[in-house]
Amino acid sequence: MLAYVLVALLECDEQQVLDSLLSFKQIKEAHILFGEWDILAKIEAKTPEEAGTFVMEKIRSMPDVKITSTLIVAR
Repeated sequence: MLAYVLVALLECDEQQVLDSLLSFKQIKEAHILFGEWDILAKIEAKTPEEAGTFVMEKIRSMPDVKITSTLIVAR
């Protein structure tokens, strides 16, 4: 299954966070954005539960991440 994760950051180097995110095998693409959200990441997981665990344990635990919003692809 695919999901997109919107990431808002604290004051930090967006490129450094982007590079860290791209090091995870679950992240297939990630891009820096203009606007309310700072990064958009496309993730692949076997189940919604696996995606949720990945987001909570790997993305939300990063010190520069303020908040995330996960959008699971319906089809």
